[in-house]
Amino acid sequence: MILENRIAVITGAGKGIGRAVANGLARLNFQTVLIGRNLMDLELAATEIVNTGGLAPCIFQLDITDTGKMWETVNAILAKHGRIDVLVNNAGIYFDGTLELSEFDFQAMITTNLTAQFNLTKVIVPVMQEQGMGYIFNVVSRSGKVGFAGSGGYSASKFGMLGLSESLYRELTPQGIKVTALCPGWVNTKMAYDAGTPLAAEEMIEPEDLFKTIKWLLELSPAACVKEVVIESKLSIS
Repeated sequence: MILENRIAVITGAGKGIGRAVANGLARLNFQTVLIGRNLMDLELAATEIVNTGGLAPCIFQLDITDTGKMWETVNAILAKHGRIDVLVNNAGIYFDGTLELSEFDFQAMITTNLTAQFNLTKVIVPVMQEQGMGYIFNVVSRSGKVGFAGSGGYSASKFGMLGLSESLYRELTPQGIKVTALCPGWVNTKMAYDAGTPLAAEEMIEPEDLFKTIKWLLELSPAACVKEVVIESKLSIS
């Protein structure tokens, strides 16, 4: 994929993985579109992008579970830029627990981590089909590969996202639209600390590692397709 003058939409772009990916793509001369719930976080991310030499991003404050507003946002992106070349489905939430989870918290994770990603992808894929090209990155988590004790609700949402991603990979790749699931272990973000990571900061994957992985994938030849990438920190391999 050519890395010049392309439009990249990143959800959960105000912090953590999303922020690092947005910053990195901006350095590759992508016009980035930052989507997130917290306007202050998005503005700080945008300032960081400009200060490091990236193109000034577009910002949309949006809870992606609000399907109506999400449709409006995609239409606004298309009205301004006319295309979407990269979608990074990164937004997500985490609550501890399996059967002790409340139904409300379980459903909140399914809605944010799976249903909302489905709805956004469903809107953007026809744009990419019309273009005849595009790349969808689904930030899934290693919890989409392994059901860890104490986080069954989160794993359920991420297993679902991994299954959706693989189906899209098989359906869309023949149409020129690449799809890759990114499955990192503990990443040095606030979410990892909130989830009770047992690792010190220096023992975890860095958010920038996710951008570097995306950059590598974007630079592969058109015929090279990668279904998923699992990234583990060395101390959590078991």
